[in-house]
Amino acid sequence: MSTLPDKNQILEWIREHPGETSKRDVARAFGIKGADRIELKRILRELEAEGEIRKAGNHIQHPEGLPPVSVLRVTGPDRAGDLWAEPAQWEEPGDPPRILLRLRSHEPALGEGDRILARLSPQEDEGAAYTGRLIRRIGQGPRKVIGIFRETEEGGRILSIERKQGHEWIVPRGERHGARDGELVEAEQSGPRDRLGMPRARVVRRLGDPTAPRAVSLIAIHAHGIPDEFPEETLTEAEAQAARPVGPGSRTDLRHLPLITIDPADARDHDDAVCALPDPENEGGHLVWVAIADVAHYVRPGSALDREARNRGNSTYFPDRVVPMLPETLSGDLCSLHEGVDRACIAVEMRLDADGRRIGHRFVRGLMRSPAALTYEQVQRAVDGTPDEATEPLVEPVLKPLWAAYQAAAEARERRAPLHLDLPERKIVLDPEGTVLSVAFRDRLEAHKLIEEFMILANVCAAETLEKKRTPLLYRVHEEPDAEKLDSLRDVAEASGLTLAKGQVLTTRSLNKLLDAAAGREVAELINMSVLRSMQQAYYAPQNFGHFGLALRAYAHFTSPIRRYADLVVHRALVSAHGWGEDGLSPQEIEILEATAEWISGTERRSMQAERETTDRYLAAYLADRVGGEFAGRISGVARFGVFVTLDETGADGLVPIGSLGGEYFHYDRDAQTLMGDRSGREIALGQRVTVRLAEAEAVTGGLLFEVLEIEGKALPQGESRRPSRGTPKRKLARDKAKRAKIARKIRRGGRTRD
Repeated sequence: MSTLPDKNQILEWIREHPGETSKRDVARAFGIKGADRIELKRILRELEAEGEIRKAGNHIQHPEGLPPVSVLRVTGPDRAGDLWAEPAQWEEPGDPPRILLRLRSHEPALGEGDRILARLSPQEDEGAAYTGRLIRRIGQGPRKVIGIFRETEEGGRILSIERKQGHEWIVPRGERHGARDGELVEAEQSGPRDRLGMPRARVVRRLGDPTAPRAVSLIAIHAHGIPDEFPEETLTEAEAQAARPVGPGSRTDLRHLPLITIDPADARDHDDAVCALPDPENEGGHLVWVAIADVAHYVRPGSALDREARNRGNSTYFPDRVVPMLPETLSGDLCSLHEGVDRACIAVEMRLDADGRRIGHRFVRGLMRSPAALTYEQVQRAVDGTPDEATEPLVEPVLKPLWAAYQAAAEARERRAPLHLDLPERKIVLDPEGTVLSVAFRDRLEAHKLIEEFMILANVCAAETLEKKRTPLLYRVHEEPDAEKLDSLRDVAEASGLTLAKGQVLTTRSLNKLLDAAAGREVAELINMSVLRSMQQAYYAPQNFGHFGLALRAYAHFTSPIRRYADLVVHRALVSAHGWGEDGLSPQEIEILEATAEWISGTERRSMQAERETTDRYLAAYLADRVGGEFAGRISGVARFGVFVTLDETGADGLVPIGSLGGEYFHYDRDAQTLMGDRSGREIALGQRVTVRLAEAEAVTGGLLFEVLEIEGKALPQGESRRPSRGTPKRKLARDKAKRAKIARKIRRGGRTRD
């Protein structure tokens, strides 16, 4: 006869065997047979009535527990790159348990919102209640939708704000989440297409008036999922740092050095300072100091601040706001090198010879006090001979030595031959309400180049030091362009009357010859943009693949730890390499360095896209009142469906639909990047000057539509039909195409290439 266990024994066994929790499993474990099974059933019913267990199908579990095989919803990766999930259905009080997913290499990549069937095991560490193993994916995650809600009789519709989507979603009655007609909303796709072919969606968040000036950046923040609110624990931790004053202690006292900050007039943080002195041991040489805010002192590995900084990856900058990587207490105060106050820093002293060559460097963990916070314009005016009250006493002792060191470094830079890209940066000026007042191009001063050059040198020093000390780090990698992109660049150059040599190892010097040939000509901006587009996108990696654009063997980001997590990792690596304290790179961080590199490379791309889209929307809003106006520009892209035009005045980009180019039919030549009219024989190509009329400006999407009035000073001919014509024009088209092919063959045989 079997001995029945008591309730505590049964509960303990269920807790220890979550994967074997059916009534049959309990009976087998305690050897319960025959009529005793009826008594076991009674005990289990009592435990369920007492709330000690609950039944889920054939499984028995604790009320707070989950079945060993459960349906989960993937919540996405965390800052460490680990993938997490939660129960697809959770009706218990409190937050649902967190489940750490362990995927095998052959299993599919999972995204936020995916529904999966998984096998669970209890987990008592790593912040997880369970670990989960994928059995199969049973549904894709809902698609995020950002758009304008329009009320209808059946509930509503959402009109996409994304130009590339171009369709609508139906919102059933009861799933509008209180949205009002005309509001900007965030929604998720909730069902298949209806009989009209439109998918269903449910509103999950109301974002307000889409025409409000400051809604422009809000759209990008929500569309790209950029975290814009700090968790309470992060803010609390940041405030606590104010109670940790930094004294000299074991730090190197640098307060005697004239380390000035030079930033834009509207800078929101000041994380770098510079100064230069004559090198007494190196005739004609210079000692250049670059001091960077010691963010690692305040943001410790594994802390709430660190987790949120890694999650954000970087700060995101919009014309009307910044979404910072760190809370204001740090980014705007403790880690900002304000004038006249002591600040913790990590600094590098670089020795340059008279020709600007770097002949040595050393890093220190120091304490500094900046004597002045200056703007680029202030410094430039002072060096040019018109100092103001703040800069006049600094010209001789501070600015002139700094300028002399920069001029030497600039000569060494030219010998290295990094890319000579000269791209105008647009500046959008807003009034206090957020309305665009003006759009212009920022002046690029020598003062900008000075700071840029010294920051690059400091970054190189960081990479070289960590390599020498064999300390893991994150490199900033920029690989050389691929062949296909170079072919496209050659097409653009040829259309502009320029060439790019072929048949040799590509170097930055080759590209610089093209850029220098275009300098001062009308095609200069087009060539610069085309060279930029031919480049691979830079990224972060724990392996060193060099930096093509800067013509550097090893490069790491060190100079902006307030706004880039990669720089904070490099700071911690320097702390570890020099033995400066216990706040260096932890073993756990080193273990996930690859995942960190991939994660923050992604957050950087996310921010760049959000910033670019926001600029487009501001430009469209600025030009909305000028619909019907005429503008000068240049053709910057050619496609089968039309041409893209960049305006001279603002740098705004817009589309000329092929249907508005005239009645004739246009043949598209993908290789030559041209459109040719079948009746007129007119060729439309990259780089041509155009006059256009603004036909449409949609602020919510950022879309601009143009009509071409003139190409290269001549009115665009208007044909009678968009169908291919017969006779001479078509034969002429064929002859022209054959001629171009023949020329191309000659060029290939002769070793010449198109730029």
